[in-house]
Amino acid sequence: MAKNILCFSISLFFLIGISSPLKAEVSKCEECHIKVSPKQVEDFKRGEMAKSLDCTDCHGTDHQSEADVGKAQLPAIATCQGCHEEQAEQYLSGKHALGLVALEAMPYTHMQPEAFIEGQKGCGGCHTLGITDQKARGSDKRKYYPYGMDCQNCHTRHAFSKKEAAEPEACKTCHMGFDHAQWEMYSGAKHGVAYMINRDVDPENKHRAPTCQTCHMPNGNHRVFSAWGFLAVRLPEDDAEWMGYRAAILKALGVLDPEGSPTPRLEVVKAGKVARLSKEEFAAERKRYVDTCRQCHSPNFVAHNMKNADKMIKEADKLFAEAIEIVAGLYRDGIIPRKKDAPAYPDLLTFYDVNTKIEQTLYEMFMDHRMKTFQGAFHLNYDYSTWYGYAKMKKDLVEIRETAEKMRQDKKLKP
Repeated sequence: MAKNILCFSISLFFLIGISSPLKAEVSKCEECHIKVSPKQVEDFKRGEMAKSLDCTDCHGTDHQSEADVGKAQLPAIATCQGCHEEQAEQYLSGKHALGLVALEAMPYTHMQPEAFIEGQKGCGGCHTLGITDQKARGSDKRKYYPYGMDCQNCHTRHAFSKKEAAEPEACKTCHMGFDHAQWEMYSGAKHGVAYMINRDVDPENKHRAPTCQTCHMPNGNHRVFSAWGFLAVRLPEDDAEWMGYRAAILKALGVLDPEGSPTPRLEVVKAGKVARLSKEEFAAERKRYVDTCRQCHSPNFVAHNMKNADKMIKEADKLFAEAIEIVAGLYRDGIIPRKKDAPAYPDLLTFYDVNTKIEQTLYEMFMDHRMKTFQGAFHLNYDYSTWYGYAKMKKDLVEIRETAEKMRQDKKLKP
């Protein structure tokens, strides 16, 4: 009888220990935060890092009470780098680390509402994570962590779960919607559908189809990059016809002046790595994806699909270049007044901060419909590439042609 009671007591002890979300050992930080922010404590205690770290490893020791909350350090990439050096180095060599650079490159960013950018309720929700002094907006005192996005975007705090970050939904927060609907494309295409069906009904074989991480982070490499980049521009371009279309696009991006010479903004493009500026660079990035695709598909299938996706960019650029030149013609002829010292081409990087309907249409053609045309092609979502992308671009071009003609007629009729 005593033996049975002893066995029951031991079993109950281990059952309670295993099922409890919190460990018995409680730090001074946790004594307070279990009352102030209990879920943060629970998240941290259920994560792997709680086995070897405590709050002070990331937040420092200066914050000791509610009277000095401002002294708590906020972790940056360097904080994680102390333990995860290889992953941090990979991350820092990729595009995610340049999120803030891309945002700051936009001409009108500094004119946006504070809540929209630094309050992280618009573009700043993804691109400005890392601002440490939000009150010093637009001044020399404005401080950033060195990079715009960091580990906690995917390994969400305070659990910092590797398993969670490995699921495709971890990418969804940023990669969805208007100009980068990768989540909608992936989840609706065969790759995403097959993965999520099998995750539910046959978890052991869910990886018979790829996740976002399979292609963009092969073998767990944290260097996230793509061959075409956000702008879908590469230089040099051997296809002379395509290069003609691309020249118009580069002028509208402010990278080339109206005569076709490079501008200082080319350095911004280089810094943000939003385009591929050598054959070697493009080929190296493309090879990474081809090697991943060929783990499942035949070489011919991969080559054929890559070729046709590339061609979709050319077809999109053909429509887009004509639209750009139409609007540029309105600038040159004074139909659309230009600000002092403004370029003789529409500046696509001002986005929706324009003064006419035709410029708004051009902006949507660029940021919404062209993006979906080529992104849908590479994500194998043909509905997005067609109806949300290419068909919309053709509609945009019709509207731009008709609007430009009407604007010219109205100009003639004015006394």
